[in-house]
Amino acid sequence: MFRTQTIDIEGTRLVVMTERDYNDLAKAAGRASDDDGLPAFPAADKDGNMPAVEFARVSIARDIIRQRRELGLSQQDLADLAGVRQETISRIETGKHSAGVPTIDKLARAFKKAGRKR
Repeated sequence: MFRTQTIDIEGTRLVVMTERDYNDLAKAAGRASDDDGLPAFPAADKDGNMPAVEFARVSIARDIIRQRRELGLSQQDLADLAGVRQETISRIETGKHSAGVPTIDKLARAFKKAGRKR
Protein backbone atom coordinates (compact mmCIF):
# COMPACT_ATOMS: atom_id res chain seq x y z
CA MET A 1 0.00 0.00 0.00
CA PHE A 2 0.99 3.66 -0.12
CA ARG A 3 3.24 5.07 2.56
CA THR A 4 1.92 8.43 3.69
CA GLN A 5 2.60 10.89 6.43
CA THR A 6 0.53 13.85 7.52
CA ILE A 7 1.85 17.25 8.51
CA ASP A 8 0.15 20.42 9.66
CA ILE A 9 1.22 23.75 8.15
CA GLU A 10 -0.53 26.87 9.39
CA GLY A 11 -3.65 24.91 10.30
CA THR A 12 -3.83 23.00 7.02
CA ARG A 13 -3.38 19.26 7.23
CA LEU A 14 -1.33 17.90 4.32
CA VAL A 15 -0.55 14.37 3.21
CA VAL A 16 3.02 13.62 2.16
CA MET A 17 4.03 10.62 0.05
CA THR A 18 6.83 9.65 -2.27
CA GLU A 19 6.56 10.71 -5.88
CA ARG A 20 6.53 7.06 -6.92
CA ASP A 21 3.56 6.37 -4.62
CA TYR A 22 1.80 9.46 -5.97
CA ASN A 23 2.29 8.29 -9.56
CA ASP A 24 1.06 4.79 -8.64
CA LEU A 25 -1.99 6.32 -6.95
CA ALA A 26 -2.70 8.54 -9.97
CA LYS A 27 -2.46 5.50 -12.24
CA ALA A 28 -4.80 3.53 -9.99
CA ALA A 29 -7.27 6.40 -10.16
CA GLY A 30 -7.26 6.12 -13.95
CA ARG A 31 -5.08 9.14 -14.53
CA ALA A 32 -1.60 9.17 -15.93
CA SER A 33 0.85 11.43 -14.21
CA ASP A 34 0.80 15.11 -15.14
CA ASP A 35 3.58 14.38 -17.61
CA ASP A 36 1.15 13.03 -20.24
CA GLY A 37 3.81 11.61 -22.53
CA LEU A 38 6.29 14.42 -22.03
CA PRO A 39 10.00 13.59 -21.94
CA ALA A 40 11.24 12.70 -18.47
CA PHE A 41 13.65 14.89 -16.56
CA PRO A 42 17.06 13.33 -15.96
CA ALA A 43 17.55 11.50 -12.70
CA ALA A 44 19.17 13.36 -9.86
CA ASP A 45 22.49 12.19 -8.51
CA LYS A 46 22.97 11.09 -4.90
CA ASP A 47 23.17 14.76 -3.83
CA GLY A 48 19.93 15.67 -5.59
CA ASN A 49 21.62 17.50 -8.49
CA MET A 50 20.55 17.08 -12.09
CA PRO A 51 22.79 17.55 -15.13
CA ALA A 52 22.14 21.13 -16.25
CA VAL A 53 22.25 20.72 -20.03
CA GLU A 54 20.02 17.66 -20.06
CA PHE A 55 17.59 19.32 -17.64
CA ALA A 56 17.45 22.45 -19.84
CA ARG A 57 16.81 20.39 -22.99
CA VAL A 58 13.94 18.51 -21.37
CA SER A 59 12.48 21.65 -19.83
CA ILE A 60 12.46 23.41 -23.21
CA ALA A 61 11.03 20.31 -24.92
CA ARG A 62 8.21 20.05 -22.40
CA ASP A 63 7.34 23.74 -22.79
CA ILE A 64 7.26 23.45 -26.58
CA ILE A 65 5.07 20.34 -26.48
CA ARG A 66 2.62 21.93 -24.04
CA GLN A 67 2.34 25.15 -26.05
CA ARG A 68 1.95 23.25 -29.31
CA ARG A 69 -0.77 21.04 -27.86
CA GLU A 70 -2.56 23.99 -26.24
CA LEU A 71 -2.74 25.67 -29.64
CA GLY A 72 -3.89 22.45 -31.31
CA LEU A 73 -0.87 22.30 -33.60
CA SER A 74 0.79 19.22 -34.99
CA GLN A 75 4.55 19.13 -35.26
CA GLN A 76 4.17 19.77 -38.98
CA ASP A 77 1.90 22.77 -38.36
CA LEU A 78 4.44 24.27 -35.97
CA ALA A 79 7.29 23.55 -38.36
CA ASP A 80 5.43 25.27 -41.20
CA LEU A 81 4.70 28.33 -39.06
CA ALA A 82 8.29 28.51 -37.83
CA GLY A 83 9.94 27.83 -41.17
CA VAL A 84 11.83 24.78 -39.95
CA ARG A 85 11.62 21.08 -40.78
CA GLN A 86 9.21 18.81 -38.90
CA GLU A 87 12.20 16.64 -38.04
CA THR A 88 13.70 19.62 -36.19
CA ILE A 89 10.59 19.92 -34.03
CA SER A 90 10.59 16.17 -33.39
CA ARG A 91 14.26 16.15 -32.35
CA ILE A 92 13.80 19.11 -29.98
CA GLU A 93 10.68 17.56 -28.44
CA THR A 94 12.56 14.39 -27.48
CA GLY A 95 14.57 16.45 -25.01
CA LYS A 96 17.78 14.87 -26.28
CA HIS A 97 18.74 17.58 -28.78
CA SER A 98 19.48 21.26 -28.24
CA ALA A 99 17.88 24.00 -30.28
CA GLY A 100 19.92 27.05 -31.14
CA VAL A 101 18.78 30.58 -30.35
CA PRO A 102 17.67 31.24 -33.96
CA THR A 103 15.43 28.15 -33.89
CA ILE A 104 13.97 29.06 -30.49
CA ASP A 105 13.25 32.57 -31.82
CA LYS A 106 11.47 31.10 -34.84
CA LEU A 107 9.38 28.87 -32.57
CA ALA A 108 8.49 31.79 -30.31
CA ARG A 109 7.31 33.84 -33.32
CA ALA A 110 5.34 30.84 -34.61
CA PHE A 111 3.58 30.38 -31.27
CA LYS A 112 2.75 34.08 -31.18
CA LYS A 113 1.39 33.92 -34.73
CA ALA A 114 -0.66 30.78 -33.96
CA GLY A 115 -2.04 32.40 -30.80
CA ARG A 116 -3.31 35.39 -32.76
CA LYS A 117 -5.13 33.09 -35.21
CA ARG A 118 -7.19 31.52 -32.41
